[in-house]
Amino acid sequence: MREGEGGRGRPESSPEQQPHAPPPPSPRDLLRLLAWLSPAFPTGAFAYSHGLEWAVDSGDVTDGPSLQAWLHDVLAHGAGRTDTILLRHAHAAAHDPAALAHITELAIATAPSRERQSEALDQGRAFLLAAAPWRAPALPARTPYAVAVGALAGTHGIDVDDTASAYLQTFAANLISAAVRLVPLGQTTGLRVLAALEPEVLAIAAATRSATLDDLGGCAFRSDLAAMRHETQYTRLFRS
Repeated sequence: MREGEGGRGRPESSPEQQPHAPPPPSPRDLLRLLAWLSPAFPTGAFAYSHGLEWAVDSGDVTDGPSLQAWLHDVLAHGAGRTDTILLRHAHAAAHDPAALAHITELAIATAPSRERQSEALDQGRAFLLAAAPWRAPALPARTPYAVAVGALAGTHGIDVDDTASAYLQTFAANLISAAVRLVPLGQTTGLRVLAALEPEVLAIAAATRSATLDDLGGCAFRSDLAAMRHETQYTRLFRS
């Protein structure tokens, strides 16, 4: 007799007992995320290395494994986590101008260096200008990138988890692209690093679901120091 027959063994769970997977994004929502977070979207992200240029120059990042370790810390303990928290709160406050203004001020104030602040604000400004055809929310020109992305997705009702994961993936991909040019690395090595970081991207997106603005903060100190030292680096290809 097979297991489960005659009252023995574990009974099969009914559809009502099985956990429900989140619904997939609608085709329109998916197209919008792909457009807004595409390398072709004119935010100028290619011009910023987030301090990675100094890390390469100092010998901290020299190959695929060291790049993966560096980006893991940036995503899990630095701007990746912080930006995702800001994005989530901007998404929730998309129709609340006062709350968005508070989130924006907090995001600007917590930038760890001048170049990091410029990186966030310049890309945020460019993102909002480029997003005008999609009925972008009326936000100040000085809106950090993560806040702008969250607010736009919230305005259009796009799932916040999908938006957070896509944002983190794009952030990682932009820095990998910078490393491919700086180290230099082969394109295949860069793609291996991007694939290896997928679990980290999903874990951070999930871990920030219940985060409050009081949870903002990071401990990617080497990355923050790299951004500060990049400001006085003698030869620079990138703006941060």
